[in-house]
Amino acid sequence: MAFGSFDPASRQARPPVLAEINMTPLIDVMLVLLVIFILAAPLFARSLALDLPKAQVAAVPPSTAPVIALAIDRAGRLSWNGTVITTAELARRLRDAAALTPQPDIAFSADRTTPYQRITDVMAAAQRAGMSRFGFVVAGGG
Repeated sequence: MAFGSFDPASRQARPPVLAEINMTPLIDVMLVLLVIFILAAPLFARSLALDLPKAQVAAVPPSTAPVIALAIDRAGRLSWNGTVITTAELARRLRDAAALTPQPDIAFSADRTTPYQRITDVMAAAQRAGMSRFGFVVAGGG
């Protein structure tokens, strides 16, 4: 029979099946990784002592420009210093603010669920109007 036999005498004629895993390649790989780790470990622990110069910097004077609080709420509505406005009105107010001297600072804040496209539309409108002082208001650590 091609696949085997029930004859006990024929089973003894075949060599037994080896059910062992050859560990030599695994040990070789582990030794190579160990050597690489031993050679690389001192590079991670090395530090360089530097004596950096101390600089005396004058305090930056606070800005005298007015600040405009521009915000986008959860519903996507724009507000200018707490007053809800439309996108068309935003463009007009930004043009008027860009013409002022000194140009006001824009403190921009948005709800965390606001789509990125809506935020970039507001930033682009401020840039088109000529506003150069645009900052983001972010919530503190968490």
